[in-house]
Amino acid sequence: MNKKQKKMFIRILVAAALMILFSYLPVDGYLRFGLFMIPYLVIGYDILKKAWKGIRNRQVFDENFLMAVATVGAILLGDYSEGVAVMLFYQIGELFQSYAVGKSRRNISDLMDIRPDYANVERDGTLEKVDPDEVEIGTTIVVQPGEKVPIDGIILEGKTSLNTSALTGESLPRDAAAGDEIISGCINMTGMIRVRTTKEFGESTVSKILELVENSSSRKSRSENFISKFARYYTPAVCYGAVALAILPPLFRMLFMGLSPQWGDWIYRALTFLVISCPCALVISIPLSFFAGIGGASNAGVLVKGSNYLETLSQTKYVVFDKTGTMTKGVFEVSGVHHSSLAKEQLLEYAALAESASSHPISKSLQRAYGKPIDRSRVSDIEEISGNGVTANVDGKTIAAGNAKLMNRLGIAYKDCHHVGTVVHIAIDGQYAGHILISDIVKPTAKEAIQSLKKAGVAKTIMLTGDSKRVAEQVAAELGFDEVYSELLPADKVAKVEELLEKKKAKTEQLAFVGDGINDAPVLSRADIGIAMGAMGSDAAIEAADVVLMDDDPLKVAKAIRISRKCIRIVYQNIYFAIGIKAICLILGALGIANMWMAIFADVGVMILAVLNAIRALFVKKL
Repeated sequence: MNKKQKKMFIRILVAAALMILFSYLPVDGYLRFGLFMIPYLVIGYDILKKAWKGIRNRQVFDENFLMAVATVGAILLGDYSEGVAVMLFYQIGELFQSYAVGKSRRNISDLMDIRPDYANVERDGTLEKVDPDEVEIGTTIVVQPGEKVPIDGIILEGKTSLNTSALTGESLPRDAAAGDEIISGCINMTGMIRVRTTKEFGESTVSKILELVENSSSRKSRSENFISKFARYYTPAVCYGAVALAILPPLFRMLFMGLSPQWGDWIYRALTFLVISCPCALVISIPLSFFAGIGGASNAGVLVKGSNYLETLSQTKYVVFDKTGTMTKGVFEVSGVHHSSLAKEQLLEYAALAESASSHPISKSLQRAYGKPIDRSRVSDIEEISGNGVTANVDGKTIAAGNAKLMNRLGIAYKDCHHVGTVVHIAIDGQYAGHILISDIVKPTAKEAIQSLKKAGVAKTIMLTGDSKRVAEQVAAELGFDEVYSELLPADKVAKVEELLEKKKAKTEQLAFVGDGINDAPVLSRADIGIAMGAMGSDAAIEAADVVLMDDDPLKVAKAIRISRKCIRIVYQNIYFAIGIKAICLILGALGIANMWMAIFADVGVMILAVLNAIRALFVKKL
């Protein structure tokens, strides 16, 4: 408990003890009234203050007003213990709600620990600790063993394993060495490294993640918006209903039946009606359910940008995956050089130099296979042809490196590769010189991820890739995809997702797209729900996505869907339970069957049960 919660807990204990004590004292009249006002004010002074403030601001109809009117009315009717009890149990419910929100908020705030406290900046041969916000782009910083990487950058010196995610504590399957680009938020460095920053702290990956978490509660779901509108009209309606219940039946008895009006009985019924009608269970438990769901998801390494996205995610029936970097590690390795008219080393040299200006994983793999420093002075006239490859002038020779589309575009006859993988064809001065086979590594959980989605009730899984048809079909068959579309450019992926969206059988069936690269950003935005691989994903993908998986594990997609469905189940359980119980008790209260104690259960009891049910959304690790 925090300080505020402890203070409320003490107020509850004191008020409860005084109420029980005064109930057994043989006193009556004004003395009894005065004694019971002590526990009433101890437990309810803040509610009365808020109710008065609402009246002054002309925002009368809220739960504070209902509690104030009901309890003050009960005390004026002489039901002192019931008036105190209603306020006491209401505050108990509020304490439960505060604890539940606090627990969920702590889950989310655990992510805030990824914010680095300082950066070690090299100045005049010494290390100086400075605020990450003050570090400019291009500054050299030093990250020592066990420290967090404070800002995105490129390693200049050293080699380390980024073996723990600061967000989830789970393994990241890659090593970092000189020349690699790393993101902020990784810890447990196994060696000291020097990093040249490529972004300001405000634009770093860790800052973007923190911003997503902080803003997640501002995006309301349809259910939350409905409850807000419902409470806006419901509360004044029941207040007017209570007034009518207090006045009309007595007048009818007196004017038309010639009976005693029994004002006291009907006012008591009206007050009971007010206590029962308080919409606390709905107004509190529904947002809390979503907040707890977002908190539980974040604890599992799944960041959801808002409750509206959590609601949409629960309706996912189609999941579309990009292949490279999503279902595969995006770690490309040269696995063969075939049909080369030159020495293999020389063909690799020409390919690496031609691709030297590109940051694409395939280009990086060619440069690693070459294994020597790249002399950019030997390269000129580089032209990148989207979806095809590159052409460049290397040592006065025109080098073309790319896929079969590039060879067809240049009118160069090429030889097919009979091995599965990405093929980079090389032509020198318009003559075919051979091809290089590059293989990607499938993530170890990729196959299980597809199986988990099908168990979770996803109707269809689809893979999109720019790879050749043969490579794509082999990977899709290996992993168990229902459909695969290959040889797609980034624009083709958007078109394909739009086509799939049009084929959906119902509006309630949502399509999710899972990707990680900068080229995936338009597709992530176009899908009903965009899911980005956050740990290694590009900033553009994280920005465009609605859900971010913090450890790049595709298995988390199914987990995210199960979390969202559990949260929505809890939301609807609370809606049906709260409305059902209140409807029954309102009828009983109007008929005089339900007394103030039943009213307390209908209000506070239902709220406590709904809040306890909402807390279940926090516990998702075993889903």
